[in-house]
Amino acid sequence: MKIVKHVRPPSGLNRLLYRAPIAAYKAHLGWLFGNRFLLLHHTGRVTGKDRQVVLEVVEHDPHTGTYTVASGWGPTAAWYRNVLATPQSTIEVNGRVIAVTAVPLSADEGAEVFTRYAVRHRLIARLLLPRLMGFSVDGSAGDYHQVGQRLPFVRFVPEGAT
Repeated sequence: MKIVKHVRPPSGLNRLLYRAPIAAYKAHLGWLFGNRFLLLHHTGRVTGKDRQVVLEVVEHDPHTGTYTVASGWGPTAAWYRNVLATPQSTIEVNGRVIAVTAVPLSADEGAEVFTRYAVRHRLIARLLLPRLMGFSVDGSAGDYHQVGQRLPFVRFVPEGAT
């Protein structure tokens, strides 16, 4: 794994395109995304206002009800900083609204999660995600492990789950 470029969150027209799926959730069409994406409702750490972002689910555990996501734009992404400041949030996934607590994962936990993701989604993991995030990978488990150690991961744990 090597770092190809420093990637910044999208701005301008690209930002509008990345935020377009929010409209689908607002139109009650979030179920179309199944368990692959979720809409995170979180509190702005500066403004205290409700904020929303659609995130790809990297891992879902149906037994515990947890959903794990990565901050592809790194630790400076606004949603990531917001859930660190106020972990109590709500997610919409597969047509359901779930009250959750955001729990950041360690670098080692994130590496394991991303390695499992890469096995399940080889084409996306090899070609699309690392380039969007500024990495070049050779497709090996070791490379995905290294990428996973560099990305911040958050697990959304439903209220009342142990």
